[in-house]
Amino acid sequence: MTNDSKVPSRLRRAITGPLLFAFILGDVLGAGIYALMGVLSAEVGGMLWAPLLLALLLALLTAGSYAELVTKYPRAGGAAVFAERAFRSRILSFLVGFSMMAAGVVSAAGLAIAFAGEYLQTFFALPVIPVAMVFLAIVAALNARGIRESMGANLVMTAIEVSGLVIVIVVVGVFVAGGGGDVTRVTQAPEATPVGFAVLGGAIIAYYSFVGFETSANVIEEVKSPSKTYPRALFGALITAGVVYVLVGLASSAALPPEQLEGSSGPLLAVVEATGVGIPSWLFSLIALIAVANGALLTMIMASRLAYGMAEQGLLPGALARVLPKRKTPWVAILATTLVAILLTLVGDLATLAETVVLLLLFVFISANVSVLVLRRDRVEHEHFRVWTFVPVLGIASCILLLTQQRPQVWLFGAILLVVGVVLYLLAQWGRGREKGVTAQHPLRQADDRTGR
Repeated sequence: MTNDSKVPSRLRRAITGPLLFAFILGDVLGAGIYALMGVLSAEVGGMLWAPLLLALLLALLTAGSYAELVTKYPRAGGAAVFAERAFRSRILSFLVGFSMMAAGVVSAAGLAIAFAGEYLQTFFALPVIPVAMVFLAIVAALNARGIRESMGANLVMTAIEVSGLVIVIVVVGVFVAGGGGDVTRVTQAPEATPVGFAVLGGAIIAYYSFVGFETSANVIEEVKSPSKTYPRALFGALITAGVVYVLVGLASSAALPPEQLEGSSGPLLAVVEATGVGIPSWLFSLIALIAVANGALLTMIMASRLAYGMAEQGLLPGALARVLPKRKTPWVAILATTLVAILLTLVGDLATLAETVVLLLLFVFISANVSVLVLRRDRVEHEHFRVWTFVPVLGIASCILLLTQQRPQVWLFGAILLVVGVVLYLLAQWGRGREKGVTAQHPLRQADDRTGR
């Protein structure tokens, strides 16, 4: 077999292992943990670390499948491409891609609500939902101007996000060492629910904090020695994020009782303030706002570009492929995804939005895990990572397990989004069929199209 670095690519393989590690860590270790600790506390009491640890283990299973698929097909664009290769079904490939896009839009709505919550209230006392809507409009404007994310910028944003979490861990450590807090709360289980069910229910929410690693498939063509570099960076970033999350969970429980965390839309700010350590509230709130805003911006860039790409392939209505003449940005896709995100902020419930993101991504991850097994019979000429067969099997089982824990309300939201997707898909197919009919009746128009007249 040939070395994977010799796989043909139009892009320069310039991403080293450390840069890829930082890229994945920046995608995973970010906004979710700043917003969800209070929601988690409502599920598991003081045992915040337990669902975070379980979610890490479940995420690692699907990450194993991604490691094989991405290094086996280093020019593939993600789960939708894997599904098309494995199942040869256009509609199935569409549903996987649309689920990814919808998850991004729902995630951005949740992050907008988090942005407008207590972190922003440190500076301005403003109503949450209107601010969330304005925030998304500003994100759309920045998106339409043409956002260029580089590895250097990602390193800076990752450093800012990590600094906020390190502050939480350090100040609570100082607080506890000085006799403050209550470390016994880390084993305090909820009273009304058995521990096992509580942790499993919390893992659904905690899983939201680990998603993002799947987007790394988009840069694999630029990675040096991907078969060796990608798995190390992927697993290393997930484990690093998991360790940080567990430490933040332990620190949050030690600093504040569950009932105080539950009622906070800026739970980590509440934790820092409870310690009395000299970290200005405005400084930590600013760090959190940067983390949340960056997460929302990156998410909406991904969702709008995915909508644009699917329109280019004829999977969504062609109007979504229109671009601004000067900026060369997909303005219709940006406008459409932003309007949907703005409408979703009316839900006003961060837990429901986070669980809907997880629900949609679980279908994507099931597809990826099944694709690994189906594509085992497909041989390639270059070396690639190969995961143990039991890992994708357990990955499928873990996704199904998490699906069984979803609330009916979340299933309803997910179903509505997928129905909208199917309608858009059918409209796109109708539009393509109509265009073919017009072209067949007017061959001169086809010639004009080819010459650009």
